[in-house]
Amino acid sequence: MSDLRDRFVACLLGGAVGDALGAPVEFLSRDEILEEFGPDGITDYAPAYGGLGRITDDTQMTLFTAEGLIRAHVRGLNKGITTYSGVTAHAYERWLRTQGEPAPASSRFAERETGWLFEQKELHARRAPGNTCLSALRAMESYGEPARNDSKGCGGVMRVAPVGLFGAGEHAWNPHIAFETANKICALTHGHPTGSLTGGALAVIIQYMAAGDPLPPAVNLAKRVLREQDRHEETLDAIEAAEALAADAEIPPERAIEKLGAGWIAEEALAISIYCSLVARDFRHGVLLAVNHGGDSDSTGAITGNILGVQLGLEAIPKEWLEPLELREVIRQLAEDLHDCRSWTTNETTFERDASGTLVIREVPSPDSAEIRARYPGF
Repeated sequence: MSDLRDRFVACLLGGAVGDALGAPVEFLSRDEILEEFGPDGITDYAPAYGGLGRITDDTQMTLFTAEGLIRAHVRGLNKGITTYSGVTAHAYERWLRTQGEPAPASSRFAERETGWLFEQKELHARRAPGNTCLSALRAMESYGEPARNDSKGCGGVMRVAPVGLFGAGEHAWNPHIAFETANKICALTHGHPTGSLTGGALAVIIQYMAAGDPLPPAVNLAKRVLREQDRHEETLDAIEAAEALAADAEIPPERAIEKLGAGWIAEEALAISIYCSLVARDFRHGVLLAVNHGGDSDSTGAITGNILGVQLGLEAIPKEWLEPLELREVIRQLAEDLHDCRSWTTNETTFERDASGTLVIREVPSPDSAEIRARYPGF
């Protein structure tokens, strides 16, 4: 596996591991976590949703984000035009259906185009989905439109790491494009600027680190792009607070995280995740810091797992956490497809002369086009 492909896989699997570690303690205070699991807090998978290593809505929506990006790319190949936020909104509608929710009245949901991700039966389970995501998608009138609410919950930033990955590699986006794309995708459900600007910042961080660069300069680049946006101050202040606390070795991590908040809102979740990643000695240390606090432990665990996964690679993730992880192979396949899709071609163009000698263009399907279209049907 190439180094870049390994980083894609590690980013999504790392996020899922952090999510699964945080799931059992998501609604507990820090004191309750210590009382239940001992002085070190939770250090391994604990029962949640009927098993060990079970993912929550954070990873579910992250997977549908990745699928939306891939299908948007396939649509562009097939039809010559695409929209990343619009096609990803359609993917979120499929996630909404996995939660037992009816499609919005404006839906163009089609059973014949659900694709392989929707067919994974484990995804058809409610894992404490966020009310903001549910209500915004229920009310969606057209694919790609921003949510009509003022929420800045962390439900946008928690799912947006695939945008940073998609913008990396051989066909790398300008960081402004990665930021804008993530911002629009978060805004599908979260209408407050902070609810989407945080996603833009995380996408730039992930994009930069996928190339093998360290976290501190990746954060600096994200801040430079962030400063160009309207109403960026809240997100910027939270990021800089995380950096300052990480640089102060006198403040214990549990106290530093408490200062940054509980993670239920977007800027706090991003700040906690950046802090935990900056001070992490390794993947295990950083992710355990991110879940052992009173607040949205699965979301901060997921985002920290995304960051440390893309930074450290797959070998850094403890095998005892990977092996029982729910949907591990589906997550791996989706990450590999996210990496590979930018080099896919669904058709080969040939030029021939007809019987009259006129030059005509003929589209010849490439060998892999049937498989690609079956897995990721065009929108």
